[in-house]
Amino acid sequence: MTSPPKKLVSAVIKEGLDRAPHRAFLRATGMSDDDMAKPLVAIVSQHGENTPCSMSLGPQADAARLGVAAAQGVAVPFTTISVSDGVSMNHRGMRMSLVSRELIADSIEAVMRAHAYDALVGFAGCDKTLPGVMMAMARLNVPSVFVYGGAMLPGHWRGQDVTILTTYEGVGSVLAGRMTEAELDELGHACAPTLGSCPGQFTANTMAMVAETLGLALPGSAMLPAVYTERLALARRAGRRATEIVMHGGPLPRDLVTRKSLENACAAVAATGGSTNAGLHLPAIAHEAGVRFTLDDVAAVFARTPLIADLQPGGRFLALDLHRVGGVAPVLKALLDAGHLHGDTLALSGRTLADELASAPAPDGEVVRSAAKALHATGGVVVLKGNLAPDGALIKIAGLTSSVFEGPARVFECEEDAFAAVSARAYAEGDVLVIRNEGPRGGPGMREMLGVTALVYGQGMGEKVALLTDGRFSGATRGLMVGYIGPEAALGGPIALVRDGDPIAIDGERCTLSLLLDDAEIARRRAAWRPREVEVLSGVLEKYARLVGPAHLGAVTHSGPAGAGDR
Repeated sequence: MTSPPKKLVSAVIKEGLDRAPHRAFLRATGMSDDDMAKPLVAIVSQHGENTPCSMSLGPQADAARLGVAAAQGVAVPFTTISVSDGVSMNHRGMRMSLVSRELIADSIEAVMRAHAYDALVGFAGCDKTLPGVMMAMARLNVPSVFVYGGAMLPGHWRGQDVTILTTYEGVGSVLAGRMTEAELDELGHACAPTLGSCPGQFTANTMAMVAETLGLALPGSAMLPAVYTERLALARRAGRRATEIVMHGGPLPRDLVTRKSLENACAAVAATGGSTNAGLHLPAIAHEAGVRFTLDDVAAVFARTPLIADLQPGGRFLALDLHRVGGVAPVLKALLDAGHLHGDTLALSGRTLADELASAPAPDGEVVRSAAKALHATGGVVVLKGNLAPDGALIKIAGLTSSVFEGPARVFECEEDAFAAVSARAYAEGDVLVIRNEGPRGGPGMREMLGVTALVYGQGMGEKVALLTDGRFSGATRGLMVGYIGPEAALGGPIALVRDGDPIAIDGERCTLSLLLDDAEIARRRAAWRPREVEVLSGVLEKYARLVGPAHLGAVTHSGPAGAGDR
């Protein structure tokens, strides 16, 4: 752990004759002369009104100021962007979702380095904002505390809890004649009743659990609902803790983000049937910390970790239910007791994870089970490899009746083409729908496919067909859906060589994804393959397409911390 500094980082903007203009600028913000000797603690959020995920962040970030002040620091709030996956889904705007993760990390770095702040308290609420903030923390390696804004409460409709996923799948149900448009309208008015992120174990809640497991967030913070006033007290504690680490020493992000803690985070994802996007974000966070951690590393942990939490979308329960039985702690406690976690990783307190979990509640037996009574022997998310995905692919098997499937390919060159065909029900039971040219570079932006996958599921075809893509999925996606296939089509990956009618086999038990053609035929197609003509890009997408790396390495856009080896 890091000792307290002999001199504050912020001294560079506050001390010395030539810093008189800087001090004048600081006084103009309301800072007193006494404040000049105190740590400057940045508080960043994406507070705005473009998504319910971020609308609760303003009051929480404001509460963090009180904790900073109580620990004798000076709080300096600022904001960065968010892109709502719920609004950008299923059109070209989704290209900007994963791009926003990099923009968030970059923007936080720019402000922190330019202003020489001593510490960072980072709030996040929507899918890409969570890894974006965590990536910035690992990159900067200053005293940092991550705070998730929390999930919304579920809606209630016709005797059952409902979420935004229910409405996405309801569109397919209407197209299949299983629901009326009037019923869908009722459902849409009921499914999202409060501020906060989606309430299932989708990407936001998955990455909140990751933050707590890595030690970047305070214990007990991940599953606390957005609208609970306890979040204001949590925010104050976060502000205080970040300031205390500056003043008295404590773990920095790179003390917390280690190979062992990343393996723990993977175990938490697998054990809860979490979002497949974790397979993209964990390598990216590791990259910022100077740890080489690829999809192969993720796969190894997923394969040895049992599924013990019965959470949506594959299971029955929501974040609120998990909060009521103890939150993340009983999940981690059950995994630790069964030997599936490294207990010697650090928490923000400076204590070990094992020490933090010593008084954790036992699994309740329904929302969270013991490892001995697991729902599945291996994790709820599986990495597939084979001649169709040499760099790997991801499927969520939690909740599936069977994870083995074989059928003929039905190839689409983009998401829009597939959506049109599925909307028209112009596909057949047994098909393997292949959507390509949607990878990080080929998209560009690696769009989520929840619009298509929820439509398929809502039509009652979630396990009667399979879907493959080099794009991404929402954490809410369920069914026989395989994404993140690498190499992507734009780089000449095998998915670019698939033709209509080709037999494809998915085996979630053996973790394989195969194009059932002989090697000679694949080689012939590869020799004849030419890159697809793409549109002329400009602005942020042009820069992103030039810089972004492959999905199995996290789809990152820079080479990592200078001088950092493989830790």
